[in-house]
This record gives sequence, C-alpha cells and structure tokens, in this order.
Amino acid sequence: MYRDIKQLLGDMQELQGQLEELFDEARVRFRYSIEDGRVRFSREVAEFQRRFRTSLLRYLLQADLFSVITAPVIYAMIAPLLLIDLSFSCYQQICFRAYGVPRVRRSDYLVIDRHRLGYLNAIEKFNCSYCGYGNGVIAYAREIISRTEQYWCPIRHAQHINGAHDRYPYFFDYGDAGGWQGGLKEIRRQLQDEVTVAARHTTTGAGPGKGRT
Repeated sequence: MYRDIKQLLGDMQELQGQLEELFDEARVRFRYSIEDGRVRFSREVAEFQRRFRTSLLRYLLQADLFSVITAPVIYAMIAPLLLIDLSFSCYQQICFRAYGVPRVRRSDYLVIDRHRLGYLNAIEKFNCSYCGYGNGVIAYAREIISRTEQYWCPIRHAQHINGAHDRYPYFFDYGDAGGWQGGLKEIRRQLQDEVTVAARHTTTGAGPGKGRT
C-alpha cells in the first residue's frame, strides 16, 4: 500500500510540474517576465492593457449595491489577518528554533504583484492586493501549522478530510502503533533536514520530500 501511495504522490508532483510549464507558457503568451522578483511588461503590452482599464467613476457607478454595503466587513478582516501574520511569525521564530525545525519563508507565500496590471484601476488593484495578502497569510500560517503537526503528531485521521495539506499523505496511518513508535524520530529528522532537501530539489526540479516515503 505504501508503494501505491508513493506512486500516487509522484504522479501528483509530475502533474504539478506540467501545470508550472503551462504557467510559463502564459508568461510568453502575455509577454511578461520576472526580474528580481518583480513583474516586467514590455511597453507595448503595458499600453495595450491600459486600454481595458475601467475609470474609477464608471467603476463606482456600476458597482453592485450589496458589494458596497459589505465592503466594510470585507476590509475589516485585515485586523485578524495582521494578527495571524504577526503571531505565527513570532511563534515559528521561537518554537521552530527550539525544535530545530526550518522556519517558513514568508516571502514564498505572500506575493503581491497584481497591482502591476495596467488594466486594473486603483480600487481593483487594492482589492487584488488585499486578496493576495489574505490568501498568502493563510497559506503561510498553514505551512507553519503543518510543520508543527509533522513534528508533534504526524498521524492521518481515521475519517476523510477535505483539503489536507501537502505533508499529510506522508503521515503514519491511523492505528499504525508500530510505525508511530519506530518512525517518529525519523519523520522529525526529515523535517529538520528539510532546508537541505528543499535546496536539492529546487536545483533538480523535483518535488519536495516532506516526510515518510
């Protein structure tokens, strides 16, 4: 069974690689590049995009009433998002250092670049940046939690769960007492060595090794 799981995970990594290739094709199609972490468009493309920009006045006049009414509720979520961002950053700086667990790079998850699109007006750029920040913070916090779970309780649940994190398939089977007792130290060691593993896989283009295989 473990061999079947390993094969499935390998297939998933291969599909992820194919998806990234499609994203690369989109860069060529829409003529942009990434230099020093910043998106660059050619002058012709930037001018072309601006033709599709909706003016602020027209945007506000066409706005849905319920969108306007609920906007304060949406923007108020910045408070808990900032708290999550700050608290999880402090948590991993303290606890992961103590456990010897590699810390999560915040910049890998918080990507704010949609404001560079010329066909978005100021409100749309702000909204896209806000959504990017919110989803990035949640993904950043989730990776921190998943590393914590791998260190303290790498056991799969008896019941199916939706949207399990990437480390979850490598956890011990529910009820595998022997695996837990004999393999917990190894799965922790793999987590502690992940900086080296991640660097090697980044160089070779392979997927990350996140636990027991």
